[in-house]
Amino acid sequence: MTRDDIFAKVREVLVDSLAVDEEEVTSTASLVKDLGAESIDFLDIVFKLEQAFGFKIQQGELFPEGVAQDPKFVKDGKVTAEGLTALKAKLPHVDFSTFEQNPAITKVAEVFTVDTLVNFVSKKLGN
Repeated sequence: MTRDDIFAKVREVLVDSLAVDEEEVTSTASLVKDLGAESIDFLDIVFKLEQAFGFKIQQGELFPEGVAQDPKFVKDGKVTAEGLTALKAKLPHVDFSTFEQNPAITKVAEVFTVDTLVNFVSKKLGN
């Protein structure tokens, strides 16, 4: 499956899950800021990606869990260096370069773009 094929299927999932237009689903679109995803939508996205691509996504494998509640990972509303290292290790499909400039915990969800999902699926399929 090519990267374009993966993108097309991911776009279908997002159009269905988030009730957005196809044109809005660009590779750089943020799931939260640009496409309006909320926390409940992430569960639906995971479920529909599993159906579309025929694999299982473990809890915390695609989106982070438990980071905000761990005091060694978050201090004064910002993700610590240790927290960032943990996020990068858990989520190799995510580009944290922009987030590192302002690691506010409230901004974590903004790192998840359409391209993040394409990267995840690509790695999951062994591409």
